[in-house]
Amino acid sequence: MEAITTAARQKTIPAHITGPGVLPPPMSPLIIDVTPKERIALSNVANILTKAFGHYEHPDYISSLHLNAFQLLPERIAGILSRFGADFSGNQFGALVLRGLTDVDHDALGPTPPSWKETDYSKLIKYGFICSLLHGAIPSKPVQYYAQRKGGGLLHAVIPDEKMNFTQTGSGSRTDLYVHTEDAFLFNQADFLSFLFLRNEEQVPSTLYSIRSHGETNEIMEALFKPIYKCPKDANYADDENAGEEVTTSILYGNRKWPFIRFDAAEQIYNEKAGQTPEAMNNLVRFWEEARQFIYNDFIPESGDLIFVNNHLCAHGRNSFVAGYRNENGKLVKCERRLMLRMMSKTSLINISSVAHTDDPYFIMEEHYGKLFHNDPSHQ
Repeated sequence: MEAITTAARQKTIPAHITGPGVLPPPMSPLIIDVTPKERIALSNVANILTKAFGHYEHPDYISSLHLNAFQLLPERIAGILSRFGADFSGNQFGALVLRGLTDVDHDALGPTPPSWKETDYSKLIKYGFICSLLHGAIPSKPVQYYAQRKGGGLLHAVIPDEKMNFTQTGSGSRTDLYVHTEDAFLFNQADFLSFLFLRNEEQVPSTLYSIRSHGETNEIMEALFKPIYKCPKDANYADDENAGEEVTTSILYGNRKWPFIRFDAAEQIYNEKAGQTPEAMNNLVRFWEEARQFIYNDFIPESGDLIFVNNHLCAHGRNSFVAGYRNENGKLVKCERRLMLRMMSKTSLINISSVAHTDDPYFIMEEHYGKLFHNDPSHQ
């Protein structure tokens, strides 16, 4: 697999989407510098909510999330997110960066655990309130997926795991994580994602790719509206769990001029077990050759930065790195390992009710393209 960084250096704007009176397509996310006043306000709000509710998953807090978001978030940030959540235009990249969103108390956080399984979530409650408020301003509702850690709560710690170094997952590190829309193997994937970086001492660039960077739908993209493409479940599943998945879908969907995208380069192109037809693979390869030119990886998150993503417009990934080591003057120096917090949300609970847990409308039980997990008693 060719490194993401090489592809990213090749960014060009095709001639057919430039010219007099034509706005160039968006090639990078909007970056917002959070002011010290806004940062202090967010911290105070999170502390107040912690005292009032105890936990960001408290039912009373979640049920009134949108109200809390618009009342308690700094007005500028709430307005930016509200507009972002309703903008699917040709000018919308589909991701934005809130730089310096929150201060991180590294002493209170303690060492990064060996993997997400050892995470002490009691140390992350304040950050959970901050992230959830941002989703509430879209407005969108935080959800969890059984397909992700059997649910695992509304907030997930994403930590490099030595046992999964070379996997195409958030726990990997030694290989580039190819850009992908989250859970591309689901019909009811998240609408919005947030990635809050508590630590990134290894200075790993985040990669983002927007379908809007192509401009209007062209001939190569048009072929992706055909419902002929397969997408296996990702590397979090054992091989036998991936077998026998024959559902095919389109890559692009929605508006024909300004479409949405459901795409996972690693699983749909580089996974030999995907079983694509010759036509499907040819179309995917042609698209990837064009799309990879638009991968953005100029942003290296610092502690306290957050990336917010529209999962229907923008795919995400990261460069490879050596976990727990940073480069100082050409030498690798030991440091605290990367620690990121991920939250996912849906704009409508009504639209996912057929695949949600009977007793929890925020808990999505979809396994693969409409198929539900058979071990959930509420669906037996």
